[in-house]
Amino acid sequence: MATRTQRTDGNTTRLHILETAGRLFAEQGFAESTSKEICTRAGTNMAAINYHFGGRDGLYEAVLIEAHKQLVSLDELMALSVESSDPRQKLRTFLTHMVEMSAQPKAPWGFRVVLREALSPSPAMPALIQRAVLPKAKLLRGIVGEIMGLPDDHPSVQRSLLLTVLPCLVLTVAPKDLSSKVLPALKETQALAGEVVRYVLAGLDAVAKEAKGAKGAKGDEAPLPELAPKAGKRR
Repeated sequence: MATRTQRTDGNTTRLHILETAGRLFAEQGFAESTSKEICTRAGTNMAAINYHFGGRDGLYEAVLIEAHKQLVSLDELMALSVESSDPRQKLRTFLTHMVEMSAQPKAPWGFRVVLREALSPSPAMPALIQRAVLPKAKLLRGIVGEIMGLPDDHPSVQRSLLLTVLPCLVLTVAPKDLSSKVLPALKETQALAGEVVRYVLAGLDAVAKEAKGAKGAKGDEAPLPELAPKAGKRR
């Protein structure tokens, strides 16, 4: 029983440090946030950071992974991939989730951490890509590939995935004044989500049609063009 209590307390401490550091990194960025300030805010010491994360760099890496999870978690995507057999419905659910997240009055600190990292990559970026981005991208690429009827590693599928996710990310990091002062119709979340879905699906269909047409043209042996007869030599 004592061991179980110790493990629970240890996990609570780890989560508290992670949450405190995440908020600080969101406010100031990685370069400007010192271990001393993290410890002061968390009410802990450097030994706790070293024990749970191996130091400030390891702590920041853990914060990045958690920050990306706040956008959308791998568990959520895995649940999405099995809840319906229709890939269009899967994508519709994902896009609606992202649009609804962007409409929150106050975005979680993870959004700002990810944005800061994207604008000014740190040495932890490769770990973020490997541990957080790649597994989620693989799942989403599979869904997009199903919709397009193309292999999930097809160049058009890869580009289409970027164009599918990008509008949602822009909505997430856009200033709140955009919907209150510039584009008030963005406040109508349900309508916005529906139109994002229609826009994306129409785009995927169009790109897939073009990609398949290009593939068919390559695979078919086109007849050789008839050559104009050469003019005979004048005698």
